Amino acid sequence: MKIYNTLTKKLEKFIPHEEGVVKLYTCGPTVYDFAHIGNLRTYIFEDILEKSLIFEGYKVSRVMNITDVGHLVGDADSADADDKMSKSAKEKNKSVMEIAEFYTDAFFEDLKKLNIKKPSIVSKATDNIDMYIKIIEVLLSKDIAYQSSNGNIYFDITKANNYYELSGKNAVDLKVAVRDEVSKDDGKRNAFDFGLWFVSSKFENHLLQWDSPWGRGYPGWHIECTGIAINNLGEYLDIHCGAVDNVFPHHTNEIAQSEAYLGHKWCNYWMHGEFLNDLTGKMSKSKGEFLTLNLLIEKGYDPIVYRFFCLNSHYRKQLVFSYEALDKAKDVYNSLKGKIKSLVVNKKDVDNSVLNLYIDKFKDTIGEDLNTANAITLIYDVLKLDASSSTKLEIIKKYDEVLSLNLLSFNSIDIPSEIFDLAEQRKNYKVNHDYNSADMIRNKIREKGYDIKDTRDGYNIIKLGE
Repeated sequence: MKIYNTLTKKLEKFIPHEEGVVKLYTCGPTVYDFAHIGNLRTYIFEDILEKSLIFEGYKVSRVMNITDVGHLVGDADSADADDKMSKSAKEKNKSVMEIAEFYTDAFFEDLKKLNIKKPSIVSKATDNIDMYIKIIEVLLSKDIAYQSSNGNIYFDITKANNYYELSGKNAVDLKVAVRDEVSKDDGKRNAFDFGLWFVSSKFENHLLQWDSPWGRGYPGWHIECTGIAINNLGEYLDIHCGAVDNVFPHHTNEIAQSEAYLGHKWCNYWMHGEFLNDLTGKMSKSKGEFLTLNLLIEKGYDPIVYRFFCLNSHYRKQLVFSYEALDKAKDVYNSLKGKIKSLVVNKKDVDNSVLNLYIDKFKDTIGEDLNTANAITLIYDVLKLDASSSTKLEIIKKYDEVLSLNLLSFNSIDIPSEIFDLAEQRKNYKVNHDYNSADMIRNKIREKGYDIKDTRDGYNIIKLGE
């Protein structure tokens, strides 16, 4: 299996740290509002990754965080900034935990509707406070972190190895890119050091605070993913995923603090999904129509049509959403389902040589950096095969273990063996050019409530009235 590694900027053969086992971490939601469909595109890509790894035979342990503390609004490291969880709680006149629970439940409902597998481990940021404190204490003991004059704990980026490797930025780029994100704490050693812990002295209005060796306060955003990943997956991580906007500063800072804490390389492969844009640019919750999955459902779209829409584009390419584009995806999806539905499992055995050949083709296709568009094209190749319907359906069933497009979720037709026998008789008459006899057999089949649909590869049996 080959994946594009953001860390090395190239396509690489995937080799896990432990043979046969994959430790996968995927950044989860900040549960202050509903996920928009751009967020959900990232989770679809991560779902394909996990299911592809399982299809390849790996045992996958996947961890996802739930950010119920909230990363800060505006200034990523400023003690003066509010956070998204607190802001949402104040606006809706609810407690932070009520907000978190409601939107966490809504998030997993969305995942279920999209056939996204729930990660084996889901961990809330608020359940790992002790781990954050432990990591920060080690970083302080190594003089990689420090306490500023106002009590905040910061990571000294000058102590990090290869700090710019993931993002490809340099110190000048950093200064320009985050000039509006710099904390106003005058006690920082470097302008771009990031916060690990904010103390209570300046956060009287913050709704979530905990005791720590440095005073009552709360963790910085970046330390949460490091703590949750190490707490649940150990010292070595195989793949870390997220959206492309996580590359800097979030994932950059995760690498810096994790490797400084552990004393060795932490994660070998970093994968990032590109944005879903609307016609005006990057999709967000703050502009235009707030595009949630439920909104699409209200407009009459099956959530799986949206999944199909996403899978027809590569996860590393920006995708433009419009209702016109979604309508086209809906038509193609329904047509494909119709072609598959016309196949009927008959008495013929599955041809395992063909099955294995096309499973290998699928592995080669999806294993080329999750090329889902080509994997869908492969389904059409299967439909054209000179093989039994049983064989075709079994191949498509296997493909759908990864694609999860409900390709076989239609009412099956229980066809009596007598109908199959008549259909074979008709086929033999046609081969021998005895079309009158073939028509007589077809009329018999119709009298019994079924019909024959001739195809390029043979025929399919359909039940009249369905």
